[in-house]
Order: sequence, then structure tokens, then C-alpha cells
Amino acid sequence: MEEMIPFKSLHSREYQGHKKKVHSVAWNCTGTKLASGSVDQTARIWHIEAHGHSKVKDMELKGHTDSVDQLCWDPKHSDLVATASGDKSVRLWDARSGKCTQQAELSGENINITYKSDGTHIAVGNRDDELTILDVRKFKPLHRRKFNYEVNEISWNISGDLFFLTTGLGTVEVLSYPSLHRRDTLTAHTAGCYCIAIDPKGRYFAVGSADSLVSLWDISDMLCLRTFTKLEWPVRTISFNYTGDYVASASEDLFIDISNVQTGRTVHQIPCRAAMNSVEWNPKYNLLAYAGDDKNPKYNADEGVFRIFGFESS
Repeated sequence: MEEMIPFKSLHSREYQGHKKKVHSVAWNCTGTKLASGSVDQTARIWHIEAHGHSKVKDMELKGHTDSVDQLCWDPKHSDLVATASGDKSVRLWDARSGKCTQQAELSGENINITYKSDGTHIAVGNRDDELTILDVRKFKPLHRRKFNYEVNEISWNISGDLFFLTTGLGTVEVLSYPSLHRRDTLTAHTAGCYCIAIDPKGRYFAVGSADSLVSLWDISDMLCLRTFTKLEWPVRTISFNYTGDYVASASEDLFIDISNVQTGRTVHQIPCRAAMNSVEWNPKYNLLAYAGDDKNPKYNADEGVFRIFGFESS
């Protein structure tokens, strides 16, 4: 019987540094740093202490000339982070110095980026439904493929031999890796599939859709186990916690849903003031970072904030 976390007694803290709205938040592999990417053309690195209340230091990563839409950390190196931007470039940064160490110019506006779990390859998706796979060492494209349907979020499985694409057709394409031959097409939802998350234990993946449902799949037999039905708007972002017991999902609903993976039941809802763009659980603790379209009510301007839920009251 799993132990219930007393989510009700936990609260959120707000972090402000960006000048415009935050599109993406991601934790490094040790759970000590968080990166945020913003419409203000920068990314920032924040040192977060799980239980401490110390003043948070942050560092700005400057160089992109358009919105930083998604970012991800090297799964094997706690100080390397990759950013994908609308300026058509992908950059690799050292979070200790704040310097860009590698840069690749690609063919379109980049909206999705993900690392292979061994840290050797990065996959990037753009607005033209083109997938590029980069070798991290040389920072050169290994594969390029254009799809004739809408490709949304992308991900490898934990072992790196499968590659997933969520599509505007309501399907999940499962490709063998590295061949990129199609292995399976899963008819997952009645509307476009927007986002995908892999359970850190490698048992499941979850898919969020425009039909407002989240579906949970067994990764070994590719069968749908259950759906989560709490949200009423298209699901934009999902994440499993570090034990794989909980899945967080968010949309334009004014709450983030946290559900028990085994029962499908909601265990907590985090209220929020705007549509959410990104939720991500810390890989070591039950801390959930989230960012959305928050506006300052006084000026009706983007707030440029993100929040982290899971702190105990001091």
C-alpha cells in the first residue's frame, strides 16, 4: 500500500527573473538546479535547495535572438543544459560559467528538445514538423526527417531503443532507434496528442491530448491502462514524479492536477492563475516546478515568473 504524501500541507514559492512569460522549466539530473526558458529570449539557471530557505542565486544565459521555447538538461551531467529557440538555433550551455559551449543552426523554428538517456544524442522538433537528431559531441545532425503530419512532443524511452512522437492525428508514433523505422502507431486520443512523459522507472508513459484527457500506457506491451479525466481543456504539459507514483498534468484549467498513477484518482490540485506551459517534477524530491501565462493584474503584462510546489511551511 503506497504511502500518501500530505500534499495539502505543502505550498508554492514564486521565482521571478524573466521579463516575459516562461515557456519551459526543467530540473538537472541531481535535482539541485532548475533551468527556465522564456519569451524574453533568455534562459536562467536557479540553484534550488529542497529544504533550505536561502536566497536563490540565478544566472542568465544570453545569446538567443528569439523565444527560448524548450530546454532540457544532460541526463548524465548536472551542469550542461540545451536550449531550443525560435531563432532556429540549438545551444548547449555550461551552467557553471553561463557560457554557450556548442551551437547548431537548424532549418526551422525549434519548439521541442529532448536528450537520450545516456546523454549522447539530442532530438529537436520544429514548427515545420521536422525532426533533427544531433550528436552531442560534434553537435552535428545525425538524422533529419520531415513528417507530413503535425509532430508535437518527442521522447526516447529509458533504454534509448525506442523514440516516441506525439502527433496532431491523435496518435503516438513509436519508432525503433537508431533506425527510426516505425514500430507501432498507437491510436491514443480522439484529438491531437500534445505532450508525452516517460515514467522514471521505465514502466509507463503518459500522453496528454487536446481532448483534455491524459492516457497512461504500459511501455512493454503498448496498451492503454487508464485515463485521467480531471482537466477540461487541452492538456499542454505532463510529468511523473521521481518514484513514478504520481503524474501532474496541466492545461488552461486554473489548477494543476496531481493524480495517483495506480488508481487514477486525484490526490491534490494546485491552484494557478493562468494557463500552464510547463510542469516538471524534481528527479529526487517531490518538488513540482510550473510556469504559465501569468499576467500582472495591475499592468496586464507578462509576469515572467515560475513557481515550485512542495515546500513545507516554515
